[in-house]
Order: sequence, then structure tokens, then C-alpha cells
Amino acid sequence: VPFELAWALIMAITKKIPAEDRSMHEGGWHHAVGIGLKGKTLGILGLGSLGTEVAKIGIAFDMSVIAWSENLTAERAADVGVTRVEKDELFAQSDVLSIHLLLSERTTGIVGAQELAKMKPTAYLINTARGPIVDEPALIKALQEKKIAGAALDVFDVEPLPADHPFRKLDNTVLTGHTGYTVQELYPFAYGQAVEDIAGWLKGDPVRVLNAPDKA
Repeated sequence: VPFELAWALIMAITKKIPAEDRSMHEGGWHHAVGIGLKGKTLGILGLGSLGTEVAKIGIAFDMSVIAWSENLTAERAADVGVTRVEKDELFAQSDVLSIHLLLSERTTGIVGAQELAKMKPTAYLINTARGPIVDEPALIKALQEKKIAGAALDVFDVEPLPADHPFRKLDNTVLTGHTGYTVQELYPFAYGQAVEDIAGWLKGDPVRVLNAPDKA
């Protein structure tokens, strides 16, 4: 479930869980210092159904939650308990910025060098939406130069992520391999439907038929 993974990544990168886990498995102890989320600002880029679920959890953590998207109204944001801000404010104010936009021609590269430059050096970027929404070279540069504190990413321009990709070499990233939709509960449901579709077709009684105009 993508909004659950977004929060898993937020917790992992802000609490330094991968570094702590590595230290413990290597025989070490307390290794890194995370940040508290209470009172911090959570920015939501795209307050649709997934962004709304992420915002609700941020509110439960007693975070200040702000949001922006091109068509978001102040009234819609207020209905969720969120404050609508302008795009520049979203990037400048967020301590954690989570992306929940659909990929389109309009949103491709919407998070670029200019937007990343507005972020706090202590801020984290979370992307569980689609890789090309973020200008990947600009993000790599920002992470290498420590212009932001880190990024937690489930999606990339090229998937699977190449073995020699710069993201893999950075110590301020948490990476997962497009796993937002992958939960155990999905497989019986999805493959069960596939079996039903095939059985229906073999019996001459197809199910879930997509209606289309007759071809001349």
C-alpha cells in the first residue's frame, strides 16, 4: 500500500533505521542520531487519495501539515486538516516532503534544481509516486553536496535501478525497489482474478469484459 510505504520510508530515514540496523548486525550499538517528528512540518505534494492518507498520519504525529498541487484549493486542504501553501512555500517550509502526484507531461520534472534549492539543508524528500516527477540528476547533485539531509525513494527513472547508479553509493538515501504496491494480501486477490478471467474465457463466459465499440 503506497501510503503505508511512504510512512515506512519517512520513519526509516528520519530515525536512521538502516544505519542502526547495519550497526547492530555488525556487532555495534547506538550509531546515529535521528530527528523527532512532533512539531515538524510535513509537506504533501499532491493531496489526492494517497496524499490525504499520508497527511492524516502526519496529523496524528502532531506535525504541521501543508500541501500544494496545481488544482488544490484552500477549502479542499482544510477538509483534510491541512494548510494549502504556494509551491515555493511547500519546498521552503517542509522538514519532510512526500510526493503523491500522478506522472504526466505536466508533472514530469516538477521537482527540479530550483525546487530542491529552496529546501532546508535538514529536510528529507520522500518519493513513492513515480521517478520522473523528480529531476534525478538534480536530486543526485543535491544529495552529493548535502544540500538536503536525505531522500527515501521507491521509484526511479530507470527500473530496476542499475547496479552502478549513484543513488546506491550515497549514505543519505534509503532505497526500495518499487515495492509500494507489493503486499501479501495483493497476490491472492490479483492472481485469483486472473484465474477467474482465464476460466471464464475457456468456458465461453468471460468476466470483467471491457466494452468497446464494434469494429466496422
